[in-house]
Amino acid sequence: MKSLLRTSVLLAVAGGLLTAPAAARAASAVASGLPGSHGQQLLTPGQHPAADRPSGSTRQHPPVPALRPLEPAAPAGSGSAGLQAERTHEAVEFFWYDCYHSAQLEQPLGRWAAQHRADVTLRRVPAIWTGSPDEPVQRAHARLYYTLERLGEVDRLQAAVFRAVREQHADLTTEQAAADWAARQGVDAAGFRAAYRSAEVNRAVQDAPQLFVRNQVTELPTVIVDGAGRTSPSSAGGVDVMPSALDRLVAEGTGPAGS
Repeated sequence: MKSLLRTSVLLAVAGGLLTAPAAARAASAVASGLPGSHGQQLLTPGQHPAADRPSGSTRQHPPVPALRPLEPAAPAGSGSAGLQAERTHEAVEFFWYDCYHSAQLEQPLGRWAAQHRADVTLRRVPAIWTGSPDEPVQRAHARLYYTLERLGEVDRLQAAVFRAVREQHADLTTEQAAADWAARQGVDAAGFRAAYRSAEVNRAVQDAPQLFVRNQVTELPTVIVDGAGRTSPSSAGGVDVMPSALDRLVAEGTGPAGS
């Protein structure tokens, strides 16, 4: 809890929301041990209840300032605009390849999307929290994701990236490492490198942080339906029940899940 609040203070300073003296007072308050709201532990995707905590180190995923929501940009290289226009709903998943809960959600979300293929367009936005200790890794992972998206390989390789990062502890944060890994998955190496360096992928990586800020994403994974209704592990009551929460959001058209 203290670590989460301390990280929030640092992010607030980086974003210009707190002056240095105010930050010092806030940091002092953290050090003195402020309790959480109603004494409840605030969980982030890097913090897990004892029952499901993974082995090894965990990572903090700090909250970001709340601003007016922004519609995510269209996926790079997408050629299915006509099909998407026919669908009634849009679900946008905010995730990170090195997030325990994002990895847990990948297969259930894929099955859910397949069941709703006729009425829901699923899009993804990779996490980049500006000013966080994980920002360099997140930017590299975002570039990998947008490269695969541009090549039309996300559906085939999304789960494989999660396995490589989370289970095999592969470092996919450089062009060489990412290209070598993609080649082993059957992706053309020259095409991968061209997409990795492309202006479209550069733009998508630059835009991703603002999508998190403007959509007020404070937890990974978060899925937003139709720009308003949302669900996450803490609001839904666990990753395993997020697909059911998404079903409710789609049926209702809008509105928060887990409330």
